[in-house]
Amino acid sequence: MSKERLNRNQHPIAKRIIVRGILILDTPTCLGSGDADSPTDLALLRDSVSDCALLTGASIAGALRNYLREYEQGYGVEEQNSDRATTLFGGTRRDPDGEQSPLIINDAISTKLPVVEIRDGVKIDGATGTADDGAKYDLELLEAGTQFPLCFELLVEKETDESELKKALAIALRGLEKGEISLGMKKRRGFGRCKVEKWQVWEFDLRKDKDRIEWLKFDHWNRELSNKRKLFESIVVALGGISLKQQIDRRDRLFIHAKFKLASPLLIRSSQDLTKRSANDNNSKLSLPDVVHLRSQRQGKPKPIVSGTSLAGVLWHRAERIVNTLGKDLKIVYDLFGKVDEQTKEAKASRLVIDESVIESTDDLVQSRIAIDRFTGGAYHGVLFSEQPIFGIETAEEQKKSKKGKEKSKPTQKNKHIELKLELRQPKEYEIGLLLLLLKDLWTGDLPIGGTSSIGRGRFQGVEATLTWQQPEKIEQKWIISQNNGKLEFTGEDKQKLENFVSIFVEKTA
Repeated sequence: MSKERLNRNQHPIAKRIIVRGILILDTPTCLGSGDADSPTDLALLRDSVSDCALLTGASIAGALRNYLREYEQGYGVEEQNSDRATTLFGGTRRDPDGEQSPLIINDAISTKLPVVEIRDGVKIDGATGTADDGAKYDLELLEAGTQFPLCFELLVEKETDESELKKALAIALRGLEKGEISLGMKKRRGFGRCKVEKWQVWEFDLRKDKDRIEWLKFDHWNRELSNKRKLFESIVVALGGISLKQQIDRRDRLFIHAKFKLASPLLIRSSQDLTKRSANDNNSKLSLPDVVHLRSQRQGKPKPIVSGTSLAGVLWHRAERIVNTLGKDLKIVYDLFGKVDEQTKEAKASRLVIDESVIESTDDLVQSRIAIDRFTGGAYHGVLFSEQPIFGIETAEEQKKSKKGKEKSKPTQKNKHIELKLELRQPKEYEIGLLLLLLKDLWTGDLPIGGTSSIGRGRFQGVEATLTWQQPEKIEQKWIISQNNGKLEFTGEDKQKLENFVSIFVEKTA
């Protein structure tokens, strides 16, 4: 081994910085184990000793590295040896002589035994609108609210720029703090949203005898936050108030946050019963409906939701219909929603991120239906079934407003049932135009969501939509569309730009 190589492999450590935090899941998360013997298609990864959910350090490192690279270089840019992501997380695979990562990331084990949700899905044939044969699957998900203690240890070597390492670490961990990093499977369909609200930091200067002894006595095996240490809400402040003002966010993103009211009942079928009925009620099993709306646990209570996968499927199908109507190539849709080549099995990820949305101010009502013999006009024997869709409830303020009729007021949080959140990465103007057409169809109730849409269910009524376009080194553009007394109102940027986006889309496909 050469002297230069020998010197390079020596890593004299000057400081050790330990960072701890509590990761909280905001939406259900799929951390799959790949166990083929599980009763579900994808079972949760668990710790073999405690049987708690396991979030591996490799998964955390991959998510942080990808976020740091996208923040610094933008989407779809290859990582370079001089990037902060390489400096903090080590060399890339294509670099055989790459340096080891100075950041140690521990596996995280959930604080409690996991509460598991079963979520099923199915592939829909775009031509027939029915399920593909053999394409149904189910997943085990960690419920929202599950907590994982995180622990990071940054090794600062001699003759290393400590400030640059801290900045890279602060940017990456700030992504967790702001809820911009998702974990696990199907991240672009609303799963795996998470955040860290509290941080603790310990810094040991190993060149000092006192700090060396303190590091040796440090409780490395304790996963919880210390009661004797100050808590920080900001990782930037926790790391000593380093400045990130000069750091430019290179991500090019369009956000659409749209608020809707339920104009008709909604039914997205669920494979499990999470209704309000008590498990101790012996008569409840006899009165359970055959079909209930999809629900997910939020703060320990089952809440009706619109899943990201359901909304993505609806938008994808309508986008294909729009492009086919114009008689043009579906590549525009595939570039937006992603695609798997049936022959080569090569996959392209979706650039459209669709969040899972909780539906507020609703009630349930069981409705009975029966199949009719089309020949005799009578009822089929033994095919009576019941369904339990959800219905939107108007608040007292809305009822007063509807009675007054002519009173004008801006939309508030109280007169909406659901807020849909979409994020398009690396948006092109014609793609924004296509999304505006999809938003229009949702807004007017022309695009239903969920099942039994043929009998009038799944219609929305638009209340307010906010479009925000964030581009690197450019002024943020924002448009707000609201509905008042049957009329659309526009605030923010020039509304003609929105019309131009649609025109560019039509010209692109013409």
